[in-house]
Amino acid sequence: MKRSRIGFGVIAMAAAGALVLTSCSSSDNGDKGEGTATGGGIISVNITEPQKGLIPADTTEVGGGKVVDALWEGLVYYDADGQTQMGVAESIELNDDGLWEVKLRDDAVFSDGTPVLAKNFVDAWNYAANPANALGNQTFFADIAGFSEADDKEAMEGLVVVDDHTFTIDATPDFADRLGYSAYYPLPDVAFEDMEAFGQNPIGNGLYKLDGDNAWKHDVELNLVKNDTYVGPREVANDGLHMKVYASLDAAYTDLEAGNLDVLDQIPDTAFDVFQDTLGDRAVFQGGALLTTLTISENLEHFEGEEGKLRRAALSMAIDRDELIDVIFNGTNIAATDFTSPVVDGYTDKLKGAEKLKFNADEAKKLWAEADEISPFEGSIEVATNSDGPHQVWIEAVANQWNQNLGVESAPKLYPTFPAFLDDREQDTVGGPFRAGWQGDYPGAYNYLYPLYATGSSSNHGFYANPEFDKLLKEGVEATDHDETVKKFHEAQEILLEDLPSIPLWYQGTTGGWSESVDNVTFGWNSVPIFNEITKK
Repeated sequence: MKRSRIGFGVIAMAAAGALVLTSCSSSDNGDKGEGTATGGGIISVNITEPQKGLIPADTTEVGGGKVVDALWEGLVYYDADGQTQMGVAESIELNDDGLWEVKLRDDAVFSDGTPVLAKNFVDAWNYAANPANALGNQTFFADIAGFSEADDKEAMEGLVVVDDHTFTIDATPDFADRLGYSAYYPLPDVAFEDMEAFGQNPIGNGLYKLDGDNAWKHDVELNLVKNDTYVGPREVANDGLHMKVYASLDAAYTDLEAGNLDVLDQIPDTAFDVFQDTLGDRAVFQGGALLTTLTISENLEHFEGEEGKLRRAALSMAIDRDELIDVIFNGTNIAATDFTSPVVDGYTDKLKGAEKLKFNADEAKKLWAEADEISPFEGSIEVATNSDGPHQVWIEAVANQWNQNLGVESAPKLYPTFPAFLDDREQDTVGGPFRAGWQGDYPGAYNYLYPLYATGSSSNHGFYANPEFDKLLKEGVEATDHDETVKKFHEAQEILLEDLPSIPLWYQGTTGGWSESVDNVTFGWNSVPIFNEITKK
């Protein structure tokens, strides 16, 4: 199988090394799971409350994604460097008929002991692709023959079960590169008896399983234990994961400092200037796959058509990214020059129209005035984010810069939780610009473009639609020549720079840390800790 390549060297950030310090078990602080977990081998980590039930193809946000990735293994997985490794698949090859032929290992099982068969992938993918089931990742199956975004369809012609351990996929040449993403995980037969109930107590085939029927205490914690039925290429070096739901990263950081949390995967902005000194060699600061943006719905008054293009460009050019990065993020981020990430193939800082991503207050005022000539803007702009994450401070700063640099009254709009914020984004009821961003699902530029900006895509919360952009993306994924694919994606991004359905701000560096109670902490290409490798002292 072709391997994706990424280059962390593009971002010149220092990665802190590991340092073994004295032991301080967190088990006395309630960090043990229930049921089969024993001893001090449970690793406590921070998460946000999953937005929905734990259905892989319906999980589109980071909190739920961490849990799903721990409970399942796909055909392939991505190692710490973003290289593709075989998971349940024994081989994935393009045959003479132009079909991807997938052969599975014959020893993979779900945690209830039932075997993982070809039909478990095909049934799960058909269910996810069927509009009738309304799963969040439905459009990830759009490149399979027979997919329909609108018409209820129980099976796609492009998926054929050959035997228990073989199936074929009729899809684009790049399709196999995506198969480590959670949307493509298998489901056991029992899931289809009651999918909603299954999402509250799922059965996966991964490195961990839920620690009993009450493992998920909503808004409090999820307890996972090592899945002893797992047979595969990876190993688990701990007994399980205690995933603690935090209302804010500040609270999680405080717990980390106190030894009540083993691993924190993001440092709050209030600690950016001290965390490396405080944690020493237990601090993480390295390149990442996160792009932060501001999205403005295409349906918002004054942000449609030519007027909307002018106002979006004005808002973008009224933001001094470098100042915010220096003052708020202590230099841990890098100003964005495109819509992808420096860690994926195809990244560039030479797109036509990229000057709209640079601070220019005079040009911003000029563009805003031109928009006012089309339709005068009155009132204020509320820029939205959730307050249970590390974003309130910089959102306030953006609002202040719009006040100062454009003379437009602006203020933050805060949601108490990330799920509540996501719900309003999905329902197009935010009412103004809002914080957005993307953490790569797999290490490819297409993943930063299609889900966010293709017409009708799963995470297109700006409701952007441009047929020319869609056409270029399609031509890119269907190209068999790599350079042609990159060229098409660059052309597609130049359309985005013209329309600015979202405003790229910065590539977010990976910051995090761990307690003195654990060892072997590594953060992967996608800024998520490699949980199964962490050991308890």
